[in-house]
Amino acid sequence: MMLQAAVLSVLFFSVYSFTIQASFEKRDENSGNTIEDDDFSVSTLLEKANVNLGKNFDDPLVLFGDIAVPTDLQNADPCTARGCLWPKATDGNVNVPYRISNQYSTRERETIVEGLRSFAESTCIRFTPLANGQRDFVDIQSRGGCFSFVGRRGNGQVVSLSRQGCVFRQIIQHELLHALGFNHEQTRSDRDRHVRSQLRNVIRGMEHNFRKIKRRNLGTPYDYGSVVHYGRFAFSRNRQPTIVPIPDNNVDIGRATQMSPTDILRVNLLYNCSLPASRRHLRPVQRKHFL
Repeated sequence: MMLQAAVLSVLFFSVYSFTIQASFEKRDENSGNTIEDDDFSVSTLLEKANVNLGKNFDDPLVLFGDIAVPTDLQNADPCTARGCLWPKATDGNVNVPYRISNQYSTRERETIVEGLRSFAESTCIRFTPLANGQRDFVDIQSRGGCFSFVGRRGNGQVVSLSRQGCVFRQIIQHELLHALGFNHEQTRSDRDRHVRSQLRNVIRGMEHNFRKIKRRNLGTPYDYGSVVHYGRFAFSRNRQPTIVPIPDNNVDIGRATQMSPTDILRVNLLYNCSLPASRRHLRPVQRKHFL
């Protein structure tokens, strides 16, 4: 019960602007999320921010929308192909050093720091400023879009949060979850029991974004409300849905404004955080409304 209360308090911690809330409240009762609703989905924000990704010579190979992959592992999940967890300290916390580029304004930096600190509210993850002598760290920069490697890679690993479209709480948490070792929710091996991929509506050449990945589900249910779940119209070429929830196609997907209770539980399970948790009370999240 203590964890559930803490989790729910985190979920409702941030209040977003009336404009975003109003957009979220517009619904098509017959088809779930509308195109207008989806303008603020994580996947739509990522697609818009990543439109020019790859044009800079130092941009990494990016697959699955926003996951950076080393060229020798482009056909594998880097987090299962190598050890990828951040080490736990003797006090039970997992300290992840970070450095934020001076490219950001004061307000942007504050937003990023708030996103980093949000993990400490309900998990044992502690993002800490990079100190002398620390080798492995998250290097937050404004590059060509929003992207992150999956899991710890060693040395300074870039998490790109472009000033043009990535400095939002949900995007920050989304990319940091990748850096901690998590993939997109809709790539789960059991996803076909929960969503239907409509590949006929996907932009040609983007079908790989809908590939299933053998990954850690940690015994948790499929979470439609996960902050790493893509939206209904992700990579759509014709304004038709590419991901449809089943059996209830009216379930909202991809519009989380922050980590869900299941996102938080998975972090605690993956890193063996010493917090009370009960999986028995978790069911697939089917939220029709957000804040």
